[in-house]
Amino acid sequence: MIHPFARPLYVMLKPAGARCNLQCSYCYYLEKSGLYGQHEQVMSDALLDIFTRQYIEAQTMPEVLFTWHGGEPLLRPISFYKRALELQRRYARGHKIDNCLQTNGLLLNDEWCEFLAENRFLVGISIDGPQPIHDTYRHDATGRPTFDRVMQAIRLLQKHGVEWNAMAVVTSLSMKRPREFYQFFKSIGCQYLQFTPVVERIKEQHQGQQLVAGSENGGMLTAESVTPEGWGDFLCGVYDEWVRQDVGRMFIQTFDAVLANWVGEQPGICSLSPMCGHAAVMEWNGDIYSCDHFVFPEYLIGNIHRNTITELMYGEQQQQFASRKLGTLTRQCRECSFLRTCYGECPKNRFTTDSYGNHGHNYLCAGYRHFFEHVAADMDFMAAELRAGRAPANIMIR
Repeated sequence: MIHPFARPLYVMLKPAGARCNLQCSYCYYLEKSGLYGQHEQVMSDALLDIFTRQYIEAQTMPEVLFTWHGGEPLLRPISFYKRALELQRRYARGHKIDNCLQTNGLLLNDEWCEFLAENRFLVGISIDGPQPIHDTYRHDATGRPTFDRVMQAIRLLQKHGVEWNAMAVVTSLSMKRPREFYQFFKSIGCQYLQFTPVVERIKEQHQGQQLVAGSENGGMLTAESVTPEGWGDFLCGVYDEWVRQDVGRMFIQTFDAVLANWVGEQPGICSLSPMCGHAAVMEWNGDIYSCDHFVFPEYLIGNIHRNTITELMYGEQQQQFASRKLGTLTRQCRECSFLRTCYGECPKNRFTTDSYGNHGHNYLCAGYRHFFEHVAADMDFMAAELRAGRAPANIMIR
């Protein structure tokens, strides 16, 4: 069935708020617990019921994706997720419902994996590469490294047949080691790989440091953040490893999204999409923010106890947030031959000046441009093959 007026709408859930059993040094979300003082910050069953009903009612497409995120969502017990599944069935009204859960893996055991497998959860597991890279930044609350425990979690997922993706953060350390990074994920049997560069700024406050919101001026880049040149070299290095023999066997979200834009299809990454605003985040108390990377007071669009998800996601504030992505492009972006490949990337990274001196240019621009130039000939070839209806083994098709 064709749904000509349908559009995707996602609201990521934070059932345990920003609480986490890790203290990763680059984490942008740990500080969000400070928005709510000393409250326990646990989503109630009553709120879960309200959200489930409203979220399904807000959908204009036949598929509904529930995304459980954190902090660490496994800090809530299996009974909470069993309740969530019951509510999904109650309110489904013919929709096809899927669940995706992102975890650091430390709490996974056989019982959890049996539950996830039985209920067909897609699990995104956070692992940043080989042990020396991963353990540099990803420590537990006591400061201990976590690599061995995450690898044990991956083996449990594999043992129980749980579908999983690796979700890696690229730092100032890993950006220098693209081949080692890629070969590691290949060696552990990873078929679906997502990676995101760290770009975070902090500013000094009266009582410590605080992250800088969005394209706000000022702040100092954190030590873990990538450089534009390093990000570009990293993308090229991983691509060169992958394209030689793993196209069609290992799927890398960034490369899939670039090809999608190359042929005029919707990419699978919001940062490379023409508009933002269709993917928000709900905190443990029902507060909805415009985006997971914009959980700051000025981007709070409302609470589902007072307004429905439909009203909030299609309301004026969120629509303005969505339109700003294209509406605030710098002159250099608008003139760029790769504009329709990245659309100025994520607005949170637009805090530098372009070649004309205009503020609001993307910090990672030079890196992305280097990568697009590097892969242009391959993308032209693959796009032509797809348009011709040919899908040989070396074309990115799932």
